[in-house]
Amino acid sequence: MRTSLRVGAVALAAALALTTAACSSSGSGGDSSGPVKLTYWAWAPNMDKVAAIWNKSHPDIQITVNKQDGGDAAVTKLLTAIKAGSGAPDIMQAEYQKIPTLVSADALVDLKDQGAGDLKKEFTDGTWNAVTLGGDSVYAVPQDSGPMMFYYRKDIFDQYGLSAPKTWDEYAQDARTIHQADPTKFLGTFSSGDPGWFAGLSQQAGASWWGIDGKAWSVDIDSAATKKVADFWGGLVHEGVIDNNPMYTPAWNTALNDGTQVGWVSSVWGPGVLEGNAADTKGKWAAAPLPNWDASKPSNGNWGGSSTAVTAQSKHPKQAMEFITWLNTDPEAVKALAQVANIYPADVNSSAALSTPPAFFADQADFWSIAAQSSKDVSAFTYGPNVNVAYSAYTDAFAKAAESKDPAQFDAALNTMQSTTKNDLVKSGFTVK
Repeated sequence: MRTSLRVGAVALAAALALTTAACSSSGSGGDSSGPVKLTYWAWAPNMDKVAAIWNKSHPDIQITVNKQDGGDAAVTKLLTAIKAGSGAPDIMQAEYQKIPTLVSADALVDLKDQGAGDLKKEFTDGTWNAVTLGGDSVYAVPQDSGPMMFYYRKDIFDQYGLSAPKTWDEYAQDARTIHQADPTKFLGTFSSGDPGWFAGLSQQAGASWWGIDGKAWSVDIDSAATKKVADFWGGLVHEGVIDNNPMYTPAWNTALNDGTQVGWVSSVWGPGVLEGNAADTKGKWAAAPLPNWDASKPSNGNWGGSSTAVTAQSKHPKQAMEFITWLNTDPEAVKALAQVANIYPADVNSSAALSTPPAFFADQADFWSIAAQSSKDVSAFTYGPNVNVAYSAYTDAFAKAAESKDPAQFDAALNTMQSTTKNDLVKSGFTVK
């Protein structure tokens, strides 16, 4: 698997001036007479406090957490260190969509040889697929996940005699009902600024934007499943019954606060955003499963989530594997991930650590049971080695489509994503079906 993923990696990382050959081991180590000392790059909050629990009971393997920026910045920094031959950590918090890029640059250890395959039962199939790329190799251990959920203003739904929509058809009808009753109100918005959001919705519909077949990658962004999602949202934008502006803007924050934004298609981490952006509306919101295309066949997608990987420069992959196994499967560690780091653990046995609902939803006792079922329903989805290219194409093309409110432009934007992503893989030297 690794050999096939390395095809064309030099060209892919050219913008970062990287090569896949620079993988000499010079990670942190510790001498033979003392404890093994491992460095861990992470951006989740308070991970140093979580690691301190391990350090207290494992004097022979000591973890030092270095707080990092997430996203592309973290990947760039790691790959730069890999190229330099030094400076990389032993352990890295890696977003699921970044794993193919890191694997293509030969920056991660295949943990299959460390017995990582035995951990599969601890995670959902959809989450496990994200760290294996659908093959036998294991490039990381799932840490947290972002199953999508639906949040809505219960007080306004009650006012109009509505209940949480179970299907997207019901969602569309509720959007019409609310906007017709009060033209200032919208059930949601189509966000051209959040490609991960759109990817999660496509995942729920059955899409997988990339695929691997032997030594070849394939790109299937413009599949029927993704087209169904684009057509749905393009139709609602055209009708004018949902908003067409991106999330996480001052206007969006104002709409959450003043009740003109009545619902939010989001993820399990949504309560923290709502509490930070619309604190005065606490007690007025409710959480529900994401609406489905077919209520009798529930499925879901992820928006967000990350894993824990061992880098190619680590001199101690065995000890690193011991730590990341503990971090992501031990009950005490999983509890700390949830309550100290404030993330949603990927381990399927995390319910014991999540007995109290988020503060913003303090009155909704079933919040975590909804989240758990939402996580179990997540479908498999394969990311490719040029996610950044696909996401950038989404932001550019769908911003124009949303502004135009023309459904045909939504289809055109999808075609642009497909061609841009596929052409980039070919240009980068990958074998593409």
